[in-house]
Amino acid sequence: MLRIRRHPLLALLAVVAALSFTVVTADARSGGSFGSRGSRTFSAPPMTNTAPRSARPMERTMTQPSQAQPRAAAGQTSAARPGLFGGGLLGGLAAGFIGAGLFGLLFGHGFLSGMGGFASFLGLLLQVVLVVIVARLAWAWWQRRNGLAAAGGPSLRQELGQGDGRSGLGSGLGGFAGLGGGSAPASEDIQIAPADFDTFERLLTEIQTAYGKEDLTALRARLTPEMLSYFSEELAQNAGQGVINQIADVKLLQGDLAEAWREGNDEYATVAMRYSLNDTLVERATGRVKQIEPSEATELWTFRRARGGEWLLSAIQQT
Repeated sequence: MLRIRRHPLLALLAVVAALSFTVVTADARSGGSFGSRGSRTFSAPPMTNTAPRSARPMERTMTQPSQAQPRAAAGQTSAARPGLFGGGLLGGLAAGFIGAGLFGLLFGHGFLSGMGGFASFLGLLLQVVLVVIVARLAWAWWQRRNGLAAAGGPSLRQELGQGDGRSGLGSGLGGFAGLGGGSAPASEDIQIAPADFDTFERLLTEIQTAYGKEDLTALRARLTPEMLSYFSEELAQNAGQGVINQIADVKLLQGDLAEAWREGNDEYATVAMRYSLNDTLVERATGRVKQIEPSEATELWTFRRARGGEWLLSAIQQT
C-alpha cells in the first residue's frame, strides 16, 4: 500500500497548489459576453425596444471591478475579496510557506523541514511571477497610452427611430488592472450622430464577415486589442478542432442605442442590434457541414473611440 509519508514532496506540492492558486475557467465559445465598457463594464446597459431583456454580465474582461464604477454587482465584489492571507501573489506565497511548515509538523520533522521541498518549487514560481509582472506593466502602459481611465457616472438611454428617413440604425429599425491608483475623470453622456449609426451597422457586417473568413487583418482594424485577443483565440480553437465557422449574408433587422458616454479622451456607445445571418460550422478539410447555427441573433455591441478617431468594437453582450 502506498504511504503518503514516503512521498512528502508530492503531498507538499498538492497543498501548495491548493492554497496558492485560484483556478478561473474561461468560456471562449462564440455567443458569450466579453470585452470592456470602461467604467460601465459591470453595469448592465439600459434595456431598449430591440433588447427588452437585461444583458448578461461580462464573462471575460480585462477590466477589474476596481476600475469600474461602484455600482458593480455584489457577487462580483465579493468574488474579488482577498482571503485569509490577503489577495494577490503575496497571499499565495504566504499560504504556500505555511502549507510547507504544516507538512513538516504532520510528518514529525519540525515546522521548517518542509521548506526544503518547497525551495525546489520556488524557482518555477519566481519565473511565473516575472511573467505576470511584465504582463501587468505592459497592460498598464497600454491603458495610459489609450486613456482607459475608469470612472463612475449616470447612464443614458436614447431611443432611435425618430424618422429622419434614413435606413439602418439611424432610423431605429426596430473583460489586467493597472498598477497605479488615483482618481479617474468622471463620465458624461454624449449624443451620437446619424453617421455614427451607419458606422455601427457597417461594422456589424464587416466584423462578422471577417470572422467567417478568418481574416485577422480585417479584424485588427475594427476591434480593440482586447477583443482581437478573444476573436483570435476562438479562431485558433476552431483550427485546432478542424472546423471553420462560416458567416455570410449579415443583415441588420432592428437596432437602437442603449447609452453613450465619454470618459476622459474615450467615447463609448452601446447599441442593441437584432440581425440575421447564415452561420454554419463546416469541416476544414472536406467542407462538410457539421452544424447550422440559428439564423437570427440579438446582441448588445459596445463601440469605443478616441475622441475624433475611428469606432472600434469593445464588447459584445448577449441578452
